[in-house]
Amino acid sequence: MNPSTPFQSLILAAGMGTRMRSDTIKVLHPLLGTPLIGHVTRAALDAGAARVVPILGHQREQVEAWLRPQSYADAIHPAFQDEQLGTAHAVACGLPALDADIPYTLILSGDVPNLDAETLISMVNDAASAGCDLAVMTAILKDPASYGRIIRSAQGRLNAIVEFKDATEDQRAITEINAGIYLARTSFLLDAIPAIMAAGTDNAQNEYYLTDLVALAAKNERAIAWPVATPELVQGVNDRLDLARATAFVRRRTLERWMRAGVTLIDPDRTTIEPSATLEPDVTLEPDVTICGSSHIARGAYIEQGCRITDSHVGPGARLLAYSYLTDARVDQNASIGPFVHLRPGADIGENCKVGNFVEIKKTRLDKGAKASHLTYLGDAHVGQNANVGAGTITCNYDGQNKHRTTIGEGAFIGSNTALVAPIAIGDGAYVGAGSTLTDDVPPRALGIARGRQRNIEDWADPTPE
Repeated sequence: MNPSTPFQSLILAAGMGTRMRSDTIKVLHPLLGTPLIGHVTRAALDAGAARVVPILGHQREQVEAWLRPQSYADAIHPAFQDEQLGTAHAVACGLPALDADIPYTLILSGDVPNLDAETLISMVNDAASAGCDLAVMTAILKDPASYGRIIRSAQGRLNAIVEFKDATEDQRAITEINAGIYLARTSFLLDAIPAIMAAGTDNAQNEYYLTDLVALAAKNERAIAWPVATPELVQGVNDRLDLARATAFVRRRTLERWMRAGVTLIDPDRTTIEPSATLEPDVTLEPDVTICGSSHIARGAYIEQGCRITDSHVGPGARLLAYSYLTDARVDQNASIGPFVHLRPGADIGENCKVGNFVEIKKTRLDKGAKASHLTYLGDAHVGQNANVGAGTITCNYDGQNKHRTTIGEGAFIGSNTALVAPIAIGDGAYVGAGSTLTDDVPPRALGIARGRQRNIEDWADPTPE
């Protein structure tokens, strides 16, 4: 579904969020790997926003630093609210960054991460069809708490929004609340916000209320309420409890999306997939698997219990055995990893490779069919096709100041308990004797061995006592 009319978005993100009890501004708190403001920005852009104007205040340098490297950074045009004087004042700070030629402006809160693009598109389309100046997203809550209340006329029209602190007891009994999401005709917004600012503040919080837009639009019956079908979508995050609830909601929604797309989750209640990760059909995840960041899991891969995969690629038919950790790594088709393997950044495991229990790999490529089956460290290395690295092998890649490369040729055989002191090259088809510490290259098809010669001392042990 696409929006029927062009729109841009303002995101209110200037407040500190004192109820989080944190040194970090609220909108930078992560939810499944992405800050709250990232979820809101992504929803606006996925819905079709032509540009996004975040209104920043507290810790604005940190928020900008997070936004700057994002793939959508060109669509971001920050504005700044140096003094927090209310939501209408925040929007006033963002007006100069708006494009007056874009007909509608969607106003979002930076602490409402559950919203999805489909909901925003529906709101934009319905409001545009109604031809209104202002649409306000509302929700019916069993416990409306301190949300602003929706005031309707006897005919059911939207008349006003009353903030909780300004509401009477009768108004506080209303269960329809303001979700804090607005779609305004841009021309109306450019006229109405200055009018609100000029009128001054006459309320319990001595602030400029964005909700005063409703009364201005309602004068000409140009304001509508847009009830959201799922109240959880507009759940704001004010404290850590709210953050946990929002995390659970987004996590469950993400899992359901992938199950519908053909992914098997043995126990969804014990599985976490961050929204930024992607999976293909016929992937199977056992319990306690966590998939983070930009990870991609290809068709037919099987991930056993306890694995954690971050910013990594797992190829078709690959199998990750229990409790393996991958970070910035690549595992190609039909490779077998684990159990208890640690693939660090730059690990590149080729097709049909085997990496077995208690192996750590960093900045190393294993070509097709290579094996490192047990108790091995490979760092800054290249292992050729069908080479075999025996148990206990270590590439000694660091001399105290610099890292050095190890090359193991195609079909080479490295015996157990071997130390390869880099820089070093083991030629194609070469053998390295078990227990060796090698400091020099081994030519192709040669045997490299460097260990003390065995000596047996007869009658060393005392005779067995009678």
